[in-house]
Amino acid sequence: MKQTFTRTNLLFLICIFVVTLLRSSASESAPATGNRSTYETTLRANAILAKSYARQKGLDTSVCFLIDMRIDAGKNRFFVFDFSSGKTMRQGLVTHGRCNQNWLSGRRYGNEVGCGCTSLGRYKVGKSYYGRFGLAYKLHGLDSTNSNAYKRYVVLHSMECVPEKEVDPMPICQSDGCPTVSGGFLKEISTLINKAGRPVLLWIYE
Repeated sequence: MKQTFTRTNLLFLICIFVVTLLRSSASESAPATGNRSTYETTLRANAILAKSYARQKGLDTSVCFLIDMRIDAGKNRFFVFDFSSGKTMRQGLVTHGRCNQNWLSGRRYGNEVGCGCTSLGRYKVGKSYYGRFGLAYKLHGLDSTNSNAYKRYVVLHSMECVPEKEVDPMPICQSDGCPTVSGGFLKEISTLINKAGRPVLLWIYE
């Protein structure tokens, strides 16, 4: 009995240790402040601003893409917002930049050429092309915080390392500054981009 009890305790401690490591890894990949209702409130508020901005800049006013960098990397944080219904119609995982490190803990942002970081701000989704990762869309930075996006070759594309579904508390891979999604999710948003009468607005915020 004593030997069985000891082994059980050991297995329990191992499980606790593994779970702690997973949660620690996830917390390093994103700051995770606030809760779901806070994120949704921010999303809706930014969607209202996005529609007004899109109208002023001659961008599409049917949908926009909103990316909330406060949300854990293993959770859906790329949202396709339908202006007509006032609701999120699609959501998926998206990477953030590693700032030229093997693995970036937390978040850092940058706009310098070669920085390898995510740039916060609003983007115009430009023309599609086929590059090293297959289908991709050029991104044009519309704010001072992402004005070098085009020079930095920051584009919207997919990579195999991005899962199709949430994996939290595990993080996902990181990019060199591009908002990178899964292959399936890119197909979904590609259909919306092609249907849009004008360029779609993509907004990365924190």
